[in-house]
Amino acid sequence: MKMRITIFPGDGIGPEVLASGVRVLNHLAQKFNHEIEFQERLIGGCCIDKFATAITDEAIETAKQSDAVLLGAVGGPKWDNPNAQVRPERGLLRLRKELGVFANIRPVKVYPCLTRLSPVKSELLKNVDIIVIRELTSGLYFGEKKRMLVDGHDTAIDVLQYQDFEIERIVELAFRIAKERKQKVTSVDKANVLESSRMWRKIAGEIASRQPDIAYENMLVDTASMRLISRPTDFDVIVTENMFGDILTDEASILAGSMGLLPSASLGETSRGLYEPIHGSAPDIAGKGIANPIGTIMSTAMMLRYSFGLEQEAHLIESAVEMCINQNVLPIDLGGSASTETVTEKIISLI
Repeated sequence: MKMRITIFPGDGIGPEVLASGVRVLNHLAQKFNHEIEFQERLIGGCCIDKFATAITDEAIETAKQSDAVLLGAVGGPKWDNPNAQVRPERGLLRLRKELGVFANIRPVKVYPCLTRLSPVKSELLKNVDIIVIRELTSGLYFGEKKRMLVDGHDTAIDVLQYQDFEIERIVELAFRIAKERKQKVTSVDKANVLESSRMWRKIAGEIASRQPDIAYENMLVDTASMRLISRPTDFDVIVTENMFGDILTDEASILAGSMGLLPSASLGETSRGLYEPIHGSAPDIAGKGIANPIGTIMSTAMMLRYSFGLEQEAHLIESAVEMCINQNVLPIDLGGSASTETVTEKIISLI
């Protein structure tokens, strides 16, 4: 199979972990006789430094012409000025919007030998295997934003807006994914306060009524945030809007023990997807060779599965990562001493 993949190394540890993902993909390409063409482009702070914008039109067009996009991380203290006209995160938001990847899929799996790393009691973590599906291209992050004087006071306004079709497509995806798992969907909202959530709940309920074989429940985001910690095995597939999903997935990462473990896939109507680890740029450890590459490597598995339909190759990566963890070849954030290079080499050897 021929694959065209645009890579955005980004900032901080992004280039280091992305290089690990590329090595794994190249190894599998050789093993299974695939042909991969990589094109590298800038995004985030490094792009601001060079082009005074967080992503260029040319980089967007390159991504649109590719079969999949793999990203490292964006941002860092150098560009962390809340009053700046251009911020690194704007590049990522624009890339998601331009690619039409409205669904962010974040699996949270707890490896038994790593339960010691979580602040949650180990007996609560047994068999935790959750997928959080977050709406990605609408809501508060993309609504109109204003700063103005109101009655002499500086006032900030962020508009939270959803259209019915945006809710329908993300909830329908959640039900499709649930059919292949434990057949349960939890829709998370704030319907006791927000009009957008009341519409979300109504549409989600209508879709659920057409799927009687799937267990379905509504849950306020307050309750969901508590249940993720106190009863995480209650969940199978969680579907929610943009901001709630952003917060809940970061909370859920502590179940696994480290953000460095967790991948994500952002998908739209086509097979082209955007794949990235959920962690940030971690500038404090950039260049030290100790970053955890597992989140990125697991993101490449999601890429092979969702964008290319290569289930065998995806499963090989996931199995190799699990064996690497079970054999105690662990980076620093997982309590080990293995370098980024050592972990990557181990996973490749297990593949």
